[in-house]
Amino acid sequence: MTPPVILRGGTVLDGTGRAGRAADVAVAGGRIAAVGGAAEARAAAGRGARVLEVAGAVVCPGFIDLHSHADFTVMGSPQALTQTAQGVTTLVTGNCGFSPFPLNPRFRDDLVAHCGFLDDGLSWEWCTAGDYAETVDRLPLGVNLALQVGHGSLRIAAMGPEDRSPSAAERERMAGLLREAAADGVVGMSSGLIYAPGMYAGIEELVALATEAARAGLLHSTHLRSESSRLAEAVEEALSVARRSGVRLQISHLKAAGVSNWGAVAGALRQIEAARAHGVDVAADQYPYSASSTTLTSALPGWAMDGGVQALLARLDDAEQSARLAAELAAREGADFRPDRIVLAATPPGPFRTAIGRTVAEVAATLGCGAGQAVTELLRAQRGQVGTVNHSMSEDDVRLVMRHPAVAVASDGWVLRCPGEGRPHPRSFGTFARVLGHYVRSERVLELPEAVRRMTSLPASRLGWNDRGLVREGAVADLVVLDPDRVRDRSTFEEPWHLATGVLHTLIAGRPVREHGEPTGEPAGRVLRRPRSRETNLMRKCSASDPKDCLR
Repeated sequence: MTPPVILRGGTVLDGTGRAGRAADVAVAGGRIAAVGGAAEARAAAGRGARVLEVAGAVVCPGFIDLHSHADFTVMGSPQALTQTAQGVTTLVTGNCGFSPFPLNPRFRDDLVAHCGFLDDGLSWEWCTAGDYAETVDRLPLGVNLALQVGHGSLRIAAMGPEDRSPSAAERERMAGLLREAAADGVVGMSSGLIYAPGMYAGIEELVALATEAARAGLLHSTHLRSESSRLAEAVEEALSVARRSGVRLQISHLKAAGVSNWGAVAGALRQIEAARAHGVDVAADQYPYSASSTTLTSALPGWAMDGGVQALLARLDDAEQSARLAAELAAREGADFRPDRIVLAATPPGPFRTAIGRTVAEVAATLGCGAGQAVTELLRAQRGQVGTVNHSMSEDDVRLVMRHPAVAVASDGWVLRCPGEGRPHPRSFGTFARVLGHYVRSERVLELPEAVRRMTSLPASRLGWNDRGLVREGAVADLVVLDPDRVRDRSTFEEPWHLATGVLHTLIAGRPVREHGEPTGEPAGRVLRRPRSRETNLMRKCSASDPKDCLR
């Protein structure tokens, strides 16, 4: 039983965007028992309630990160210190078409390689979303996870990583695996249409799967097919999928990458507004930085990734194909391929590990070759696993997107531990604190109540949740207490390994995972599942001794 708690003397921002009000918040049984005067709070909490004095601080709902890749890193860092330090209480995972399930033993190595740049200590001992969730729930979680299933992972499980259209049987296989994931409690299906194998999908495949997602009440989160010169076309494709399927659509990390495309987000926002006016349930999210982070393979043309990472490595070992790839990259240099703006962020052990923090252009100069060839050398030597930070966006665009009322704050991060190695993007450490400190307090791009709404009730509404994201009686007591004058991000691109400051208390279901600015080690988190259906599983838990039992 969770002991009752009273947060006394703070200013409550309830998550709706309304101005704050002075009130005490009583928590009992993991839920908010009262929001009001001192006597009311004492009566609701009952005898023996702990009192946390929070005068001068803001009490608000725990932050919900709609766009995280923590499903690949949570096993190595279940306390998620980078998140609780910012006030994040729930991470929505499985984005950009990547999820660690479903896992078909026939294509196991392909899925592992597909997700390798994200993987931090996964055991890969499951086949289904349900098995994965049970495995994660056994960890001492310091944060909640809500799972999405990735279209890329569905595709690999059904047909491998090939560049082709699925057969009718393979399309039905994907649909069946999606239905099973929904039955196991996932909250959404994501697509990553710049990544192989998601990039090989046509619109009919996407509509068919989005229709299944809509029937199950799932969100569809999409990394658009283009975030650069074809942004408008990519937004229209996503909106068409939503119109035809009826699915709720979330456009992930809305941006315009590449100097020649700066300003194009204004048109994308107009497309979203027009669709909303005609009844399409669409919104977007954003991280508050002018640089992105991904894998170096995302810069490659589709043919290079046909068949997955192992097929790429074979091409890189072939002199003719490697030269072709280098030439195609060189032809794009200065347009959507800017080697001077691509910084190496992470690699496994290998000859280029010491190049972390340098640009592709700098690596090319050291090697005495062109940037296209440098990319092929990097990927060959590091076995296709090179993480990057790409400085490709406009600060003006960041602010324009941030001001739109349908845009939630989300990190696109995956680093949960601190300290660590490499030069990861600071968004894992500072997204929410950066909005509150830099864009609210210093720059006044948003007012504090509205910024809190973008982090709480707005993302909760996208997931169809009505008992999280608000400070109101009966809601789950995922709560944050922060000092609005001190909250700030400390992580930078040059020195990312710094936790945010200014969050005093972070509570999950009334249990403090962070108290007086320090982690408690309390295992209060869990996997948040949609209600489970009675559908029969298509895949069963597998064992290495008899993997055929995974599939019927």
